[in-house]
Amino acid sequence: MDMLTPATVRALLTEHGIRPKKSLGQHFLADPNTARRVTTLAAVQPGDAVLEIGPGLGSLTLALLERGARVLALEVDATLARVLESVLDRAGVGRDTVEVRVADAASVDWSAVLMDGSEWSCVSNLPYNVAVPVVVRLLEGAPAVTRIVVMVQREVGERLAAGPGDPEYGAVSVKVAYYAAASLLGTVPPTVFVPRPKVESALVGLRRREAPPVSVPSEAELFALVRSGFAQRRKMLRSSLRPVLGAQAAQVLEAAGVAPTARAETLGLEEWAALARSAAAA
Repeated sequence: MDMLTPATVRALLTEHGIRPKKSLGQHFLADPNTARRVTTLAAVQPGDAVLEIGPGLGSLTLALLERGARVLALEVDATLARVLESVLDRAGVGRDTVEVRVADAASVDWSAVLMDGSEWSCVSNLPYNVAVPVVVRLLEGAPAVTRIVVMVQREVGERLAAGPGDPEYGAVSVKVAYYAAASLLGTVPPTVFVPRPKVESALVGLRRREAPPVSVPSEAELFALVRSGFAQRRKMLRSSLRPVLGAQAAQVLEAAGVAPTARAETLGLEEWAALARSAAAA
């Protein structure tokens, strides 16, 4: 299958009068080796059901189809969706193997989109500006998606896969760890995109857990504690958790076996869960 190159990507942009939109974080993958590397790291097999978010002009879509995947491509930009369909037509791709749908992954109803009973993988080059909320929405609301491999801004990738003590560790790191096992799979240079971004990208792999590794009375209350703790990460937890725990913050921390002088970035998922249980019992 003929893949997209920098020359063909630029030709398509010119042919259709497309100017990449900064507001949509549009940087089009234009390197066949990188596209194939992503599908290899995602271990895509013939017949796999793959959700691709933000397919753009189709570089990664073609690589997924080359491996025999069945692809559902969600594109928020209707103009790009039409161009992608023309790219697929020129490549002779049958519509029984790929569907292009205009939809916003930041608000789409996953239960309506992924309704065929399949187990899905998500393999995507995500726009930088929506990567975190899209990944979180998939983890929270799309249980049919059991594997995720995404290309994101390097800093974002490090945040998704970070653990306690890592510089990028934050509230989203804890949420990801609750739903999935995450790891950095590699980096991607700016030179493989048109136009070139100013930052490096990273490939992140997430595998959904069959069940969360910790027990909590309420997921919502767990994540409310986590958000409060990281909202003022330089403060000790007895201070940063006061907005949600009030005057009993120190008491709740001690009952959970967490030092009131600890800071949010030192707590792993187990400690946050213990804190949520302690708060519920207070």
